[in-house]
Amino acid sequence: MFSKEEIEELVIQIRREHGLPVTPFEIDEVRYDREEDKLFIIAHDRTDKSVIIGSSLVIGKLKEILGVKMVSVYTTLDLILKRMQLEKSLNFAEEHGLDFLIPFIKAEFNFPPRKWPKSKKTVNGIVFLTFNAQALLGFANSFGVKGDIYGVRYSFPKLNFIPVDRPIREVFFPNEEFLTNLAQEGEVILSEFKSPAKVQKAILINPIKFLRIGYFELKYLFGESRPAVFDKVDLLEYVVEMVSEGLMEATDGARIIRWGWKR
Repeated sequence: MFSKEEIEELVIQIRREHGLPVTPFEIDEVRYDREEDKLFIIAHDRTDKSVIIGSSLVIGKLKEILGVKMVSVYTTLDLILKRMQLEKSLNFAEEHGLDFLIPFIKAEFNFPPRKWPKSKKTVNGIVFLTFNAQALLGFANSFGVKGDIYGVRYSFPKLNFIPVDRPIREVFFPNEEFLTNLAQEGEVILSEFKSPAKVQKAILINPIKFLRIGYFELKYLFGESRPAVFDKVDLLEYVVEMVSEGLMEATDGARIIRWGWKR
């Protein structure tokens, strides 16, 4: 429906009309999801991506002109790094008998667009709420993980969970030993762990890193959540880590830090 040449011409037109420099850029591919009315632009690298987004002005006008529900921009490198992680995640799932995760991993290989299957079975597990609490609940529901939901006391007053008296640092960095002791042998624990997946007595999975889904995408998939209690230094450390791993845009990170410092 949309060609990359057409998109390139529109980006140049929008930038000229709004007094932005017409910097050379390259689009590798354009994909359109007719069912969801979403356009995905695959830019060659991050510089090209910045030109297309144009401080949100260009991409906003692009969406308006094309009349689509959403326009998202990724880079070829973004998708290469994602597939590299998915290969590791698929091997992990197959090695540890996590059959319920395999259809989601395979679906992510074809992203964009994202077409997840409906979970066909229920899996015993627990969730520990961290910064992306709403997303963790969304992942649990999508994966069919059922069980107790825990979180640091007072951390997410609008969400239902079992409050535990833990250091507020665990709002960002969950304690693996504590959570492993809460879980039954072989159960799945979903939280924002340092590594994408690890096996101890239980199976620790950070679904954000496991499927390599960035913060921007999480907001549109599951909604956004912000903790009511946290340490500002921990927030800064968390954001820097997410940005450095390519899971959060620097602009989103700056916005979150600004929010945290105004609290």
